[in-house]
Amino acid sequence: MALAIRLARGGAKKRPYYRIVVADSRSRRDGKFIEKIGSYNPMLAKDDENRVQIDLDRVKEWMGKGAKPSDRVARFLEAAGAVEKTVRNNPNKGKPGQKALELIEEKKAKAEAAAEAAKEAEEAAKAAAAAPAEEAPAEEASEEAAAE
Repeated sequence: MALAIRLARGGAKKRPYYRIVVADSRSRRDGKFIEKIGSYNPMLAKDDENRVQIDLDRVKEWMGKGAKPSDRVARFLEAAGAVEKTVRNNPNKGKPGQKALELIEEKKAKAEAAAEAAKEAEEAAKAAAAAPAEEAPAEEASEEAAAE
């Protein structure tokens, strides 16, 4: 029989209260269990000492018999110092894949090209604005020379 140390929900609607129980892994969440070894009240403040209560001697005994804690119960046991901390998250899982990286690079290239085009257009506009100002005095000078 596979044993699990897990949470069994109790309490009213929107007022949860959990028992930490040892149960057959095939039994229902709130169904039959072998032994109650603690409790968890998420309604209490995180620093409250009554939020999580576990009988660590019974936990060690059941784990010696082959019971495996659920993820949440394992976190409680890690906080209590009964179990060594394990790494749960895979940091590489959240990284973008090959195709996404290619798309990001394409977007960067397009943005750079658009920025360069805008910069060139702005420089051309400045040159165009400066050119008629320079040509106007030259035209006036040529008109004055022709008038004399």
